[in-house]
Amino acid sequence: MTKLPHPKIRTTGPGKARSRKAEGAAGVSTQPIIHGAVPPREVLLEFISENPDRASKREIAKAFGLKGDARIELKEVLKALEQDGLVQKSRKALSRPGALPPVTVLDITTRDKDGDLIGRPAEWPEELGVAPAVAIRQSSSDMKKGKTPVGGLGDRVLAKIFPSKDRAGPAYTARVIKVIDKRRGALLGVFREMPGGGGRLMPIERRGEEMVIEAADLGDAKDGDLVEVEVGRAGSRLGLPRARVLSVVGSVASEKAISMIAIHAHGIPYIFPQSVLDEAEAAKPATMAHREDWRHVPLITIDPADAKDHDDAVYAEPDPSPDNPGGVIVTVAIADVSYYVRTKSPLDREALKRGNSVYFPDRVVPMLPERISNDLCSLREGVDRPALAVRMVFSKEGKKAGHTFHRIMMKSAAKLSYQQAQAAIDGTPDDKTGPLLEPILKPLWAAYATMKRGRDRRQPLELDMPERKILLKADGTVDRVFIPDRLDAHKLIEEMMIQANVAAAETLEKKQQKLIYRVHDAPTLSKQEVLREFLGTIGMSLARGNLRSNSFNGILAKAVDTPHQTMVNEMVLRSQSQAVYSPENIGHFGLNLMKYAHFTSPIRRYADLIVHRALVGSLGLGEGAITPDEEAALDDIAAEISTFERRAMAAERDTINRLIAHHLAEKVGEEFDGQISGVTKSGLFVSLPQYGADGFIPVSTLGRDYFLYDEAHQALTGEKSGLGYQLGDSVSVRLAEAVPLAGALRFEMLSEGRKMPVGSRSFHKASRRPKIPGTARRRGRR
Repeated sequence: MTKLPHPKIRTTGPGKARSRKAEGAAGVSTQPIIHGAVPPREVLLEFISENPDRASKREIAKAFGLKGDARIELKEVLKALEQDGLVQKSRKALSRPGALPPVTVLDITTRDKDGDLIGRPAEWPEELGVAPAVAIRQSSSDMKKGKTPVGGLGDRVLAKIFPSKDRAGPAYTARVIKVIDKRRGALLGVFREMPGGGGRLMPIERRGEEMVIEAADLGDAKDGDLVEVEVGRAGSRLGLPRARVLSVVGSVASEKAISMIAIHAHGIPYIFPQSVLDEAEAAKPATMAHREDWRHVPLITIDPADAKDHDDAVYAEPDPSPDNPGGVIVTVAIADVSYYVRTKSPLDREALKRGNSVYFPDRVVPMLPERISNDLCSLREGVDRPALAVRMVFSKEGKKAGHTFHRIMMKSAAKLSYQQAQAAIDGTPDDKTGPLLEPILKPLWAAYATMKRGRDRRQPLELDMPERKILLKADGTVDRVFIPDRLDAHKLIEEMMIQANVAAAETLEKKQQKLIYRVHDAPTLSKQEVLREFLGTIGMSLARGNLRSNSFNGILAKAVDTPHQTMVNEMVLRSQSQAVYSPENIGHFGLNLMKYAHFTSPIRRYADLIVHRALVGSLGLGEGAITPDEEAALDDIAAEISTFERRAMAAERDTINRLIAHHLAEKVGEEFDGQISGVTKSGLFVSLPQYGADGFIPVSTLGRDYFLYDEAHQALTGEKSGLGYQLGDSVSVRLAEAVPLAGALRFEMLSEGRKMPVGSRSFHKASRRPKIPGTARRRGRR
């Protein structure tokens, strides 16, 4: 065999790798690499770190010339590295834990001492600490030639990420692919007047700091206003940073101030440019060109009672074919947004900039203007509307036998709410649903019963994590928090939408058409091991090997009606990967589906609009098809909309936290029944089920004992007493502090600890003082 230099490692001659001592900051391996043989673990780790765009098993094998048995050996070594927590797997690519993906959305926040721009990832998990700095590299010659987009201070950009070779600077460098948003440098806060003129900016972020605003820099700001400010270069005479008011968002006491804080804090575009509104207003109703006339088909919409747009309609009937006895035909029609929103139009650019609609308790920030979303593309009752429809045939066992797509003109026969439709099926129809019961509703429920057989056989992940809803009063404050009933009507629509999404992915794959999939990777081996160790502490086990969703369902079923039910559901949820958008298909682990693409909500998700365009183009259905340029950009588009989805989730979560904190601010000192929802070295997170709120208890306030963090048992245990608290425990707490603007709650523990299990291998010393003094830090949604 011949020796081969490490890919991307410089050598002094054939087969000789320089030592790290000789190269210093060059970052090279000390070990020789043999062509055709699996390299040492440290060499593999180095390659993965330095080649994030080539860190798949296939690319690694290719780089080191591995074939046959060597590839099998490589697979085992990479699996061991993953089990040891040294690498993590996302889709088919490997990366070091906490590493940035090859394409990342960055916010350009500052400059270094040489004047070069520095960015940080727009979304970064709080549990990983401070987000890494990224040096933005912009070649002056390329900029002059227009080859590279020019990013500036305060901009949000999509960037290609590279590991840095400069050990003295940031860990990463980046090349700007495109500028997503200009000037994001303004900060948001609440202005408070001070005697003598001027005032202070009170931060809305939990880790923010106060700033001084001089009288000359106030603009039109009044006490209690939510304002955008520009941070000054020099500190004030009080030692605090100085700020200048750029704009007044509105009074913090106004009805919609809470959601507006999240909109500004997360940089969510919420004002449509005039060019976008003009294009929407100029749009004309679709014609019958390239469409089938389905206005006679009694499709109906079933949505929440307060829904303003209706983008999906359904109809079902028995299959008359003698070849499919007991089978059913299910039709799903989806608003034809691609007809109105054409690639690279003002509407399209703005939709991509938003990525999805964002839903707050008091408002919706839509992806598309109301003229499109609530009018031309809303499948209104009794009105002609264009749609893309899929007609699916299922056997009596619930197996899909085939499907076809059609571009149609439809007329919704009825607009129903979930509760309305369910009440009719349950025997209490109203004047509207009574005439629909036999011809439309009962066939729909019969079709769902058939489809459910297929779902039960497929066994998707069945987590029991009820979602709480907030009902607001007229003044925008919280009225109550409740868990909506989970009706069969919800499940019917959900399963029909899932099958329509599957059909879209299957059709596009068959046509060899590029698309964006909705993918969900299997849990990483390291997360599996954490879950496995936890389950062992309560007498349960998780199989090893290639897990499927039903592996977790067995565990969840065993936990039903036991004291561990909530805790097991929470830990299984934590073990799961995050679903994302990708042009590369790895399947959907949670749904237990190999082919899945979002097709059913193009009014509120850009990914669905891409899939619609791909179907129109590959099936020859007329205008609005995907373009070659769009196909070439699918990697970047998928990265962007995945980031925007996380942005929306964070904004929605922050708004709920702030609303609840406002609601509970008058209850400081009161006692509540809660449940431990998170355990960390620094303290406990406690959830109040009746409010859907989480608060923090610093470990320093738990008592005089020295507490140990037991990762396996998810517990804090007193070193001397052996008493402690565990995930899922029911406890009594007192509300010690509420910080409404930060959405933070801090509790004091009233319940005595209980005797904790011993013998765990994963004890760690817990911090004596909280990481965030005086405030709580809510655990993010996973």
